[in-house]
Amino acid sequence: MASPTWPDYMAPVLRVLSDGEIHVLKDIRDAAAEVLNLTAEARAETIPSGQLRYQNRCTWAVSYLKHAAAIESVARGRYRITEEGRGLLVRHPQRIVEADLEEIAGYDPKDSWNSRTAKRALPDGSPGLADDVCPAPTSGTLDELSPTEQVEQAVDQLKAEVAEELLTRLRGNDPDFFERAVVEVLLGMGYGGADKRGKVIGGTGDGGVDGVIDQDALGLDQIYVQAKRYAEGNNVGRQTLQAFVGALQWKNVTRGVFITSSDFTREALDFARTVSTRIILINGARLAELMIRYHVGVQVKETYWIPAIDEDFFVD
Repeated sequence: MASPTWPDYMAPVLRVLSDGEIHVLKDIRDAAAEVLNLTAEARAETIPSGQLRYQNRCTWAVSYLKHAAAIESVARGRYRITEEGRGLLVRHPQRIVEADLEEIAGYDPKDSWNSRTAKRALPDGSPGLADDVCPAPTSGTLDELSPTEQVEQAVDQLKAEVAEELLTRLRGNDPDFFERAVVEVLLGMGYGGADKRGKVIGGTGDGGVDGVIDQDALGLDQIYVQAKRYAEGNNVGRQTLQAFVGALQWKNVTRGVFITSSDFTREALDFARTVSTRIILINGARLAELMIRYHVGVQVKETYWIPAIDEDFFVD
């Protein structure tokens, strides 16, 4: 069952507040979840920022209702229903959508988050650009996501596009470049310490090892790296992993990282789980994700900050 969207929470919020009492936000969210019969699994769902999904969506429902004057904030995090809110609930007892808020005098839909987002996404009325910037999710329309989720979805889409381009670039370069790139990724993740003690040793006579990371200044604790620049669909098999394990054992090394721009076969994955030597496998998708996370081969194009009221500023 799909999680309730943020509009799904508006009617439950008004029902919770319909007793005319003042309720704190935490209690409103939990009570609204009860009205919607949310399961324990649904309550445990999180959005990429780590916030619980139901709390995020319910909070935005509260925000929209307050903006429409259907509820009022009587103190920090404390809300009460208004007469406009009571009327709205009578007219729409089961479900309220954003368009229903226009029934309340003074509510301006042009000032809503979704309206502002659409205007920014479609400069000069350019058709189709909104889908490129923030495509509609498979689980619902853009309007059904909370503003926080819309931002996170747009960022995820941009990351996915960059990840695809990274893999294209990596596969298009020569093997030596790929070996240097994977060592840079591991150093960027913090392996090799602040001095970045890592190097590429691939080439003729490399013994099946393309890079080495020294975890200490003397090189007593080492991680060996194998890098395979393979085309998509040309997956690394068990025999290739066995050769890498043999190279590690010959060098008396107990840990290794095998990185490929493609993927691993099922037999290779099973072998890595059963062999005594500790091997970490990183496929192309995971490699691109790590490059983005640790800023290897990518740069920050834009930085946005999301404002929120500083409640301490308004405390005497």
